[in-house]
Amino acid sequence: MEEGRVAAGGRTAAALGAWIVFEDEAGFAMTPPRARTWGRRGQTPVVRVRGRSRRRISVAALCCYRPGDRSRLIYRPRFHLLLKGARKSFSWQDYRDLLVRAHLQLGAPIVVVWDNLNTHRAAGMRKYAADHEWLTVVQLPSYSPDLNPVEGVWSLLRHGPMANTAFSDPDHLAHTLRRGLAHLQRHPELIDGCLTETGLAITSHRPNPT
Repeated sequence: MEEGRVAAGGRTAAALGAWIVFEDEAGFAMTPPRARTWGRRGQTPVVRVRGRSRRRISVAALCCYRPGDRSRLIYRPRFHLLLKGARKSFSWQDYRDLLVRAHLQLGAPIVVVWDNLNTHRAAGMRKYAADHEWLTVVQLPSYSPDLNPVEGVWSLLRHGPMANTAFSDPDHLAHTLRRGLAHLQRHPELIDGCLTETGLAITSHRPNPT
């Protein structure tokens, strides 16, 4: 039943000539994710990290698909400020601005598919979607990251440029993350592969003959 909602979003996108845009967010810290690597037989590779830092970067990303067009990756970073009372997550206005940017870049209506995060369901976000015909919102089923291709983007980053890297400072972390995202943006076949991993497919709409 829930997956039917995603399918309904696809039918809506086809009718509107819209892009189907999957959204998700993730955080990256100074402590690198561990991944398999090469090493001498009998010697475990060690990556030394200078202490622990609370500096983090959050990224909200969109995997954008439309039959006949090159798949796209659009993202927005958020740098955490180490100030008392500073917000540590994206606001609904941040998500709104990201979707507006995607709409302008893609030049077409958007059907955004995302999870049930409280910020996604904020009153301001719901009102904005209701007031703008170019934006349609579809909720993913609860606890279903396997249906979101953006999860594949995070996996590619954590097992690729971000893996086993001893970041020297926050700028090094930000540079490495941006470089990894830029690489994915230049390779739409990787973005397509993230969709394939979900088991979902986006096809052209063919009206039934009368």
